[in-house]
Amino acid sequence: MLTAEKLAAFQSQLMIEKQELEHRLQEHGHFGLERSHPHDSVGELSSYDNHPADEGTELFERQKDWALSEHEQYELANINRALQAIEEGAYGTCIVCGQDIPIERLEALPSTVYCIEHTPDRTISRHRPVEEEVLSPPFGQFEYDGHPNESIIYDAEDAWQDVASWGTSESPSDFLNAPTDYNDMYIESDEHVGYVEAYENFVGVDIEGKNLTIYPNKQHKQYEEELDEEGIMTSFGDLPPYEREPYTKRKR
Repeated sequence: MLTAEKLAAFQSQLMIEKQELEHRLQEHGHFGLERSHPHDSVGELSSYDNHPADEGTELFERQKDWALSEHEQYELANINRALQAIEEGAYGTCIVCGQDIPIERLEALPSTVYCIEHTPDRTISRHRPVEEEVLSPPFGQFEYDGHPNESIIYDAEDAWQDVASWGTSESPSDFLNAPTDYNDMYIESDEHVGYVEAYENFVGVDIEGKNLTIYPNKQHKQYEEELDEEGIMTSFGDLPPYEREPYTKRKR
């Protein structure tokens, strides 16, 4: 049970907070929301000649003003409800269960009329912004991600690589091993596109899978140079003796 002295102290504190809130809302015109259009706050007449990024910034600032205004309106409503409870002689007891609100809670939050167990402020909203209804699923939740045949179809990773190949915000200093070319500034930039093994660019067979033919080109030359540098005959290692001897004998 609150003493008359404590009750008067809480009432005085609530009145001061109420006056400060009302003064702030009046001074800045409810965060500029009393204007007819967001453009008024930045001195613009139209969106016609504005850059989309500028429009996005103004929209963000407008939404922030709404959030701040709603927060202060909510605080003002709580203060008015607490002052009304004082007038009715119900201040200090929870309006849900009727139990006394601990004095420590009232000292920390004098505008409350709930005990900690029944306060609505503990409820976490699960509502998502309506804008998300028109957005595609985030990376890792596309239709084919995790699909058994993911390796042979166009998935989210492929989409990101295509976008990143045109440039990202990363610089060479962001990598553990800095790339030597700005075209290699994204994950798996050296991955083959349109084929799996390098030799698929210069090796061909007929319709029956026979008559293996080598078509010399730039990729073939690079492939040969890489093998010679490593001293091996294939990209997966050297050939076993029974396969290597025909080649070496032919060279002799």
